[in-house]
Amino acid sequence: MLYPALFGTTVAFSFVVWGLVARQYFWPALRGRERADAVRPILFLHAFRFMGLSFLIPGVVAADLPASFARPVAYGDLATAILAVLALAMLSSKGSALPIWLFNIVGTVDLLNAYYQGTRISIANAPGVMGAAYFIPTLVVPALLVTHLLVFRIMLRPQTAVVRQRLSHAA
Repeated sequence: MLYPALFGTTVAFSFVVWGLVARQYFWPALRGRERADAVRPILFLHAFRFMGLSFLIPGVVAADLPASFARPVAYGDLATAILAVLALAMLSSKGSALPIWLFNIVGTVDLLNAYYQGTRISIANAPGVMGAAYFIPTLVVPALLVTHLLVFRIMLRPQTAVVRQRLSHAA
């Protein structure tokens, strides 16, 4: 069996489905909100990225999962979770844009790097090495990347668009 093909298919389908969910449900619910209100639920979701530390726990992952993969993935997720909590704490301040941008850039780079490193060391060729953590890159990471894209969209849109949408909904 071609394990990389199965892994890739799983990841691809996950991206497609999460993209459809975002287009159908997430974006319509967020687009009319002001920036702080729109990013808040996404920041709460990413605050749980401390769960990436599970890549360091033998039994959750195989003991032979390369540390050169596991450590950066685990600590990158932890850093992103900390940045998400920091951004949440600063949402009501005038300087809230900086921690949101920092969280979003660091978090996106971390996830893309994890996929790159996993491909580089051929994680998908070693069935079982990710153990129970298999669902993180195949189910959770696509959802996280899709929500990072939503944050980029929220942060790049002019706030006047939100005001116009609110006015059009009120009419």
